[in-house]
Amino acid sequence: MVEVSFYILPSESLQDRHLFACKLIEKAYRSGSFCYVLTDSDEQSRILDDLLWTFRAGSFIPHQTYIGEPPDIEKTVLIGSLDAPGDWQKVVFNLSSRYPNIGPQTGRILEILDNSETTKEAGRKRYRQYQQSGVKITTYKDW
Repeated sequence: MVEVSFYILPSESLQDRHLFACKLIEKAYRSGSFCYVLTDSDEQSRILDDLLWTFRAGSFIPHQTYIGEPPDIEKTVLIGSLDAPGDWQKVVFNLSSRYPNIGPQTGRILEILDNSETTKEAGRKRYRQYQQSGVKITTYKDW
């Protein structure tokens, strides 16, 4: 069964949202999960790609942007605005404004929202969609 976790940050800062995502991505990677980071655009994918190299000194998370081609390295984090490829559907970080494609391999989706009304409204819509799908939902606030 798919589990969805909503992280609602107290800040309206997109930068804070991206930094928080990097910390969770690092935690997932260190636990052996090679996740997919779903974004709204190639630009947002590039920002996260750059940030994963620089957000913490000494941190190394193998990652690359996904543009529909199989990745060069199998055990890597993928970032992109396309649906997650099969082997990367187990853990999906949703930083996009859309409902992710849930495949049979999807085990966990992490929704990271900042405190802006636009982001929260899109998050509420996805929350209702998850509820209708019958998935388990957990919400964490004030990180």
